[in-house]
Amino acid sequence: MDNSSGSSGVGVLDKAMLVLNALEAGPASLAQLVQATGLARPTAHRLAVALEYHRVVSRDGRGRFVLGPRLAELSTVAGEDRLLTVAQPVLVQLREHTGESAQLYRRQGDTRVCVAAAERAYGLRDTVPVGSALPMGAGSAAQILLAWEDGERMQRVLRTARFTANTLAQARRRGWAQSVAEREQGVASVSAPVRGASGRVIAAISVSGPIERLTRAPGRRHGPAVLAAGEKISEALRHTGAG
Repeated sequence: MDNSSGSSGVGVLDKAMLVLNALEAGPASLAQLVQATGLARPTAHRLAVALEYHRVVSRDGRGRFVLGPRLAELSTVAGEDRLLTVAQPVLVQLREHTGESAQLYRRQGDTRVCVAAAERAYGLRDTVPVGSALPMGAGSAAQILLAWEDGERMQRVLRTARFTANTLAQARRRGWAQSVAEREQGVASVSAPVRGASGRVIAAISVSGPIERLTRAPGRRHGPAVLAAGEKISEALRHTGAG
């Protein structure tokens, strides 16, 4: 099929894409959508409302149309395999460099899920099985996944969290977060952000282990290494456009 005309041959789909392409530039009222797309007002309204039903389009506080949360969800799924492929060798390198177990976490609603790990092969281990869902209110990885969230989502978690807004501000400033017996007695951890191609934080990379090894200042010991690992994954994702 010749797509040089910009038409797929499915008219309603092409018109829906006109709406989404217009919203890529930012929020738009119905009048602005009509102007940007060239669609008739009833057509633009009908398509925008239908896309809103499927959460591909949403509304902001002023009632304007904006791109919806479903797009971010689909983007996350599309980028996840690439993230895991890139992250696994970096997790192994981080484990070898620090001598501690390394994990990768993603946020899923009110939990954070361990999506990849590189465990210590010997000695006392801090095992977090892949697939484990942990609370967002405790632990250095939770701090990282929350620190760059919008204010409303951040405040909702902070109401019951083991850490404070000041803790998150410190994490943003340093680039890494630490926790000592915050999620589990006797365990310490250090985490740093992983950013997708857009610059948004999409995951947290961590090392964790007994306080006896990591000490009560684990960030001083492992913060730079964890931060560098997160930046290495982020740089690889930027080159592939994932996330």
